[in-house]
Amino acid sequence: MIHTLRAMLAMTLAIVMSGALAQSASQSIAMLDCTLIDDNAAYNDAEVDRIQSERLRMVSGALRDDVRERALFRVADNAKAGDLIASLQRTQDMSTCNGCELRVAKQLDASRVGVCWVQKISNLILNMNLRVEDAATGATLFQRSVDIRGNTDLSWRRGAKALVDLLASDPNATH
Repeated sequence: MIHTLRAMLAMTLAIVMSGALAQSASQSIAMLDCTLIDDNAAYNDAEVDRIQSERLRMVSGALRDDVRERALFRVADNAKAGDLIASLQRTQDMSTCNGCELRVAKQLDASRVGVCWVQKISNLILNMNLRVEDAATGATLFQRSVDIRGNTDLSWRRGAKALVDLLASDPNATH
């Protein structure tokens, strides 16, 4: 009986330790806030702009949470690079800034950086994009786009989940 308990305890300890080692060995990622490319921005009123800004915050948080919960990466806290991010956002679109995202990743000591953008063609047709780059080299490790139909909170959440599903299914992107 004691031998059985010891064996079970040893197995449990081995499983816990292997999980801890796997988690500590995972890559870190700086997930930038999603940006919006709105082909019809000239027709938006203040309320539409407010709603879309809220959706960008929502989907940015959803991406970070899903990546963290699935343990695909250790997600960096962007607040530590808040001043740099704010400075860069004042002068450029973070999804097309030609390397500025790498500066953020390096400041956060992240080995990867995730860049997300949503392109709104109309209230019916949108696409959500995610690119993951190696912070040291700038090489693109993952880039996918999902089409979403309908400009609603639910459709945006589904788009974010679909992107993380694609990321999770690509072993080259997460190692």
